[in-house]
Amino acid sequence: MRYHFSGIVQGVGFRPFIYRIATRNSLTGFVQNRSDGVIAEVEGPEESIVSFISGVNKELPPLADISNILRKEIAVRNDKVFRISESKTGGLGKVLITPDIATCGDCFKELFDPEDRRYRYPFINCTNCGPRLTIIKDIPYDRINTSMSCFPMCLSCRAEYENPADRRFHAEPNACPVCGPSLELLDEEGKVLTEEEPIQKTTALLLEGYVVAIKGLGGFHLAVDAANDEAVKRLRSRKFREEKPLAIMVKDIDVAGRLFRIDKEEEALLKSPQRPIVLAEKRKTGAVSSAVAPGVSNLGIMLPYTPLHHMLLEKHFQALIMTSANQVDEPICIANREAIKRLKGIADYFLVHNRDILVRCDDSIATVSAGKKRMLRRSRGFAPKPVILKKSYPEILALGPQMKTTICILKGNFAFLSPHIGDMETPEARDFYRESLALIQKIAECQPDIIACDLHPAYYTTKLAEDLTSSRIIRVQHHHAHIVSAMAENGIDGEVIGLAMDGTGYGLDGTVWGGEFLVADEANFTRIGHIMNYLLPGGEKAIREPWRIAVSLLKEAYGDNWPGVAEKLKIVPKKNYYEMMDRVMTHRFNSPVTSSLGRLFDGVAAILRIRQNVTFEGQAAMELEATAKSKIGIILPFDISNTDDVFCLDFSPMIRKIVDEIMAGRTKAEIAYSFHLTLPAAFRSMADAIRKRTGLNRVVLSGGCFQNRLLTEGTIAELEKAAFDIFFHEVLPSNDGCISLGQAVCAGAQVIGRRIT
Repeated sequence: MRYHFSGIVQGVGFRPFIYRIATRNSLTGFVQNRSDGVIAEVEGPEESIVSFISGVNKELPPLADISNILRKEIAVRNDKVFRISESKTGGLGKVLITPDIATCGDCFKELFDPEDRRYRYPFINCTNCGPRLTIIKDIPYDRINTSMSCFPMCLSCRAEYENPADRRFHAEPNACPVCGPSLELLDEEGKVLTEEEPIQKTTALLLEGYVVAIKGLGGFHLAVDAANDEAVKRLRSRKFREEKPLAIMVKDIDVAGRLFRIDKEEEALLKSPQRPIVLAEKRKTGAVSSAVAPGVSNLGIMLPYTPLHHMLLEKHFQALIMTSANQVDEPICIANREAIKRLKGIADYFLVHNRDILVRCDDSIATVSAGKKRMLRRSRGFAPKPVILKKSYPEILALGPQMKTTICILKGNFAFLSPHIGDMETPEARDFYRESLALIQKIAECQPDIIACDLHPAYYTTKLAEDLTSSRIIRVQHHHAHIVSAMAENGIDGEVIGLAMDGTGYGLDGTVWGGEFLVADEANFTRIGHIMNYLLPGGEKAIREPWRIAVSLLKEAYGDNWPGVAEKLKIVPKKNYYEMMDRVMTHRFNSPVTSSLGRLFDGVAAILRIRQNVTFEGQAAMELEATAKSKIGIILPFDISNTDDVFCLDFSPMIRKIVDEIMAGRTKAEIAYSFHLTLPAAFRSMADAIRKRTGLNRVVLSGGCFQNRLLTEGTIAELEKAAFDIFFHEVLPSNDGCISLGQAVCAGAQVIGRRIT
């Protein structure tokens, strides 16, 4: 019997795994790497072959992931043994690249075993763990095509690498203290400090309150002691990151449980081989400075995922700040000299090594809501593992949005997504985007000439579409892409009711969309409803100053009487602003119309005087959610109207009731919770109205607002009560990190539709 295995089946210990399963079942034959996967030919009794394939499916190595198995009966060869054959090259490449994976249990034991030859070696790895994507310079994934090519293996490492029975068999990053990479500690000028062992000295510096830039798998982190209030504030000041929460790394899961409230799903996510940052609720302890995440109840935590991390946290720290080493809107630093230059004035010291990082890769971020994993940023540990689609599409290159950007290439039924790139605001970010484009083309082994992009004419990615060589450019509306991305990862097609809830997106009618109810399939959509429009006085300024949005919401709710209400609530920062704001809104000067749910969150936060101005994206909404902890509240009033067959969800009655509740002395916690109860109830009513008109029962949720756990869980619960079939993201983020997949699938569906017609 011949088996052809496709997927992540090379560089992950798959051949020795097949060898062990085959010999355990007394089968003969061979296993071989090929350009399109792995071939295994087995001979023996039928029951042994059945046991063999059962074992393959049940006992896969940690990093392996089979996407397809083809089976074919062949003539008996009368082989005497089972062997691992030399790799065969040529043909169409279909081998998938493995993400970087956290240190496995076996390597962890060796790391702290004084009798092991890799005792306290910070680059220990094996076939089941260590760097993968971040050290690749070309395909296929062989040592010569990685940054390990400049480290020839010693005799001992070579023997492990060539032994099918060893767990380091063909582990491309295999190394030891004799032949592998090494650490150095540098001062702020880049001068090597040689008087002490680098890790011990780094630990001492962190204890003294210094900021140390530490080179990891996909880039540098900026590290300080998370319990040192002054050190945390110093880092914030130097990085110009006044209030945005900082991620921390905790020693182990026991420490995590003492510092945070962690349920079993969150614990499983923290301990997973991917080791993402996980949002968890803070406990009241002194072990983490209050300056780490002011104003919010959840904090991003992760467990150590490299040998170096384990060694730094071994004795002296419960938690370290480990935040990406970059300036605002710039990509993470990856090279030693680059870090010294770009982090000058931020880091006091640099703990570096001489294994080059070839692919920038930020930490992934995840949370748990409605009992399931939800990605907030998909990068290290998850990318570039492809999303497997229900059907095959033409080759498409999708360039993504302006913020939280990723790139996607469709090839057959695989969607290859780049690691998180970020916001396209700086030249450095755009250079990183170009790097990522070249990377994903290498990984997918194709350069599609059909390009998908956003409708917004000012986006960097939209302009880039015009500069790239292509046979056709397909522009996809932002919120349609949101819904199609969730459909694609859930393997559904046909028409659905789509709830796309986010900050801002370019609308077909020239307004700013963001609270959308769509009837959509993969290729087309109809905007069947939306949140009632309101103004953004000052345009972009309103996003940074939510009190402006609060004023707009009050004008919608109270008309010309809004100034008196705003004065009672003390919303407007200066008295002379009242006349100015009224004039701006009356004449709609620099005041675009929007239906945005994200901006509604901002406005309500300002009405409650939780947040009048913001220093980072989503701050007001995050603090509004953190305030909603009373678990006591009511569903506030709202209206649904129908004009020209478009449903309009009017929250003006809710705004008036919120003002009444404030005047009646209700707490901010109760009102904030009531707001979070009201939105899901309103969404259910809108979905009900759309179902009655269309007969559709499937509801798809997407958009950055669904990063809010209360909103997501409340919406799912309300829709379940109404017996809707609900589909949401789990593989990709609900924010703009999913847009490139939606663009690609939408464009692919349009191309297929054109061919059919």
